[in-house]
Amino acid sequence: MSAQVAKISQSAVWDTADKYLRNVVDPEDYGEYILPFLILRRLECLLADTKDEVVELAESGKFTGELLNMAVHSKFGLGYYNTSRFDLEVIGTTDDHVQESLLEYLDGFSEQVADIWDAFKFREKIATLERNSRLWQIIRHFAAMDLHPETIPDVSMGDLFEDIMFRAFTTKGKGAGAFYTPRDAIRLMVDVLFASDDDGLTGKAPARSVYDPTAGTGGMLLVAQRALEEMNPNIDVTLYGQEMMDWAYAIGKADLLIQGGRPESIKQGDTLRVDRYEGETFDYVLSNPPFGVDWSVSKAEVMRQSEVPGSRFSHGLPAVSDGQMLFLSHVASKMAPKGPNGAGGRAAIVSNGSPLFTGKAGSGPDKIRAWLLTNDLVDAIIALPEKMFYGTGISTYVWILDNNKEEHRRGKIQLINAAPFWSPMRKGMGDKTREMSETDRAAVLEIYTEFEDSEHSKIVTADDLGYRDVPVVKQKHYVTRVTPEAVEEAMAHAAAVEGHRAIIEKLDGVVWNSLPTLLKTRAKAAGAKMPTGLIDAIMNAVAHDDPEAPPAKSRTGKPVLVDGFSMTERIPLSEDVDEHMRREVLPFAPDVTWDEAASKVGYEIPFTRLFYTPEPVRPLEEIDADIARVMASLEAKFKAVRE
Repeated sequence: MSAQVAKISQSAVWDTADKYLRNVVDPEDYGEYILPFLILRRLECLLADTKDEVVELAESGKFTGELLNMAVHSKFGLGYYNTSRFDLEVIGTTDDHVQESLLEYLDGFSEQVADIWDAFKFREKIATLERNSRLWQIIRHFAAMDLHPETIPDVSMGDLFEDIMFRAFTTKGKGAGAFYTPRDAIRLMVDVLFASDDDGLTGKAPARSVYDPTAGTGGMLLVAQRALEEMNPNIDVTLYGQEMMDWAYAIGKADLLIQGGRPESIKQGDTLRVDRYEGETFDYVLSNPPFGVDWSVSKAEVMRQSEVPGSRFSHGLPAVSDGQMLFLSHVASKMAPKGPNGAGGRAAIVSNGSPLFTGKAGSGPDKIRAWLLTNDLVDAIIALPEKMFYGTGISTYVWILDNNKEEHRRGKIQLINAAPFWSPMRKGMGDKTREMSETDRAAVLEIYTEFEDSEHSKIVTADDLGYRDVPVVKQKHYVTRVTPEAVEEAMAHAAAVEGHRAIIEKLDGVVWNSLPTLLKTRAKAAGAKMPTGLIDAIMNAVAHDDPEAPPAKSRTGKPVLVDGFSMTERIPLSEDVDEHMRREVLPFAPDVTWDEAASKVGYEIPFTRLFYTPEPVRPLEEIDADIARVMASLEAKFKAVRE
C-alpha cells in the first residue's frame, strides 16, 4: 500500500467515526456511514474529468433515458455518469440546504449505479446525520480527499477500500461472516483453481470470465481478477456476480466500480430462486454460500426447476433446512462446457462438513454427491484449518470442481488435509483466529500439484467413495418338538382327520426343514392325503427355536426370519458383497442372511477416517508410575490431616 493510501486510510477515512459519528451512531455501525461516503467521493473523482461535458450533454435535451446512456458511453466511454451540477466540494462550500443538495446530487446518478444508494439505505443515513447536525461536516471531510485515479490508482484504491471494509467488519465481529470471506481463504481457492490452467493463462491475450453466485462484497471476484492479472498483465478478465443481501450487494458493486469495473458486474437477487445469468456459463466459478441456509422461501421455484430434466436442480434436492448442496449443483451447472484443447470450467466452493456425508443412500443429498462423483466433476476437496472464517470456528472444506480434468487426474479425486497449515493471527476477528500465510498456501498448492498419496493427500476414485447398504436379516433355527399340545393344535386344523394323528406323532427331534418331505412320505405310506394347509399347520405347531439347529426354511425353501430383526451392512463398491459378508459378518453372526439385490448404492467422503492416525497408547509402566505418584501424594495429604 502506498504512503498516500496509508495516510488516507488511517488519518482521514476512519477517523470520521471518532470526529463526527460518536454519540450519533452505534460504533458497530460506523462502517455503514463511512463506506457510502467513501464510495461517493471515489465515483465523483472518477467522473470529474468529463463531468462538465456530460452535464452539458444531458442539459441539451437531445438525449434522454437509454439514448442518453448510449450517447455518454459512445462519447466518453462511461458505463455510468452523473447529470447534477452538484458534487461534495460544491455542497460543502455552504451549510445552507445541505441535505436537499446532497439528495439532488444522488438523484443525478444514472440508473446503472443508482441502486447502490438504495441498497445502502443512504438517504436514511443522510437524514440521521442532518438531524444531529453532522452532515455538513462529514461532506466537507470527504470532499477534501483526493481520490482521483491519477492520485490513487485502481489497485491502491482497492487496498484502501479493503482496509476500510475490514475495519467496518471488525466492529461487527461474527456478523461479518455473513458477507465477507477472508482473503487468505480466497487466495488459496484462486491459486488451486488456476493451477490447472496455467498454460492457457500465459498466452499473448487470453480472456477469462469469473462468476460468483453468492458474491457478498465482491472479494472473491476481485482477488481472482488480481491473481489472473499478476499471472499475465495482458489478460482480459470479465467479472460476474449475484448477491441477495442489500448492504453486501452495495459494497460489492461499489468496490468493483471504484476499481474501474463495470456497473453490471454484480446483479442483485436470490440465486436459488432466480439465476440472473440463466443460460450463461463461465471459465471460473467461486462461491462461499451460507452454511445451513434455509431455502424454504425459494422452495416453490426450486421444486419447479428440479422437475426439468438436465436443469441445475434436477440431480437431487437436500433438506429444506440446508441449501449448501443446491449451491454445489448450481455452481457445477455454471462451468463452461467441456471442449477441445482443454476448454471447460473450473469451480471452487466453500462448505462445512455436511455435504461430504449428509443423507442416506438414495436420498436427495446423496444423489447430488453421486452425480458429481460418478460424472468425474470433483477434482479435489480440501479440508481447511478450523477457525478460518469470521462467523464460525467449525471445520470447513473447499470443493474444486472441473468438467475437463487434466489427463492424469481423470477418474480420480484428490482429498487434501490442509488443516495443519495455518498461522496464528496477531489479532482475532470474530471466530477467525487463524490464517493461512503465503507459506501455508504454497505448501497446500504443492500438495495439489504433486497429486500423490501422502500424509496430507489421498487419491481415490468414485468407487472408493461409494458403498452398498445391504439389508441383513436373521434366520430362525427350528427343530421339531412334538408334545400332546402340539398334536392337538395340528389336529384342530379343519383338513385334519383322525388318521393324521399317527403321522404327526413320533417326529420329535426332526430338523424342521425336513418336515414337509417327511410328512408327505409318511402320509403316502399310510394311504392318507396330506393337504398343503395341514403341513403348514403342523410345522407351526411343532416348531421349537433352537440356536444349535440349522437355519429354518419354509415349505417353499425360503429362509424363516426373526421378527423385528433388521440391520444394514455398509460395503464399499470396490468389494464383493458375498466375500465381505463371509469375512466381516458371518464369523460373528452365522445365522444371518442378506439380499444384495435389495441393496441401495450411496456415496460419502469420509475425510476423518481416511486421514485418521491413531495415537500410540502410553506404556503400562508409565501409567502405573503416574498412579503410584498420585496415590503417594494422596497418602501424604491424608497423613497430614490425621496428624
